[in-house]
Amino acid sequence: MSMGKDNMKTEISVPNPIYEATERLAQELGMSLSEFYVAALAAYLAAYQNGDVTKRLDEVYTKEKSQLEPELVAIQIASISNEKW
Repeated sequence: MSMGKDNMKTEISVPNPIYEATERLAQELGMSLSEFYVAALAAYLAAYQNGDVTKRLDEVYTKEKSQLEPELVAIQIASISNEKW
């Protein structure tokens, strides 16, 4: 990973057991520590942001019905009635 103008160089403190496990896994994956930390942070951020979407949907469905309209259910059933399972 090259440190270009769009990258921030930072220093962090990591407990020794976590650092050692990270170093081993990064080596197994053929990644530098910087690449591993970036990938881990990106995955954490994505999971957090997905949780935020879920939270917002939960808020919507506490106020709104999540059931399909009966007419739509009938159309869906009719569309698969001839399917072989």
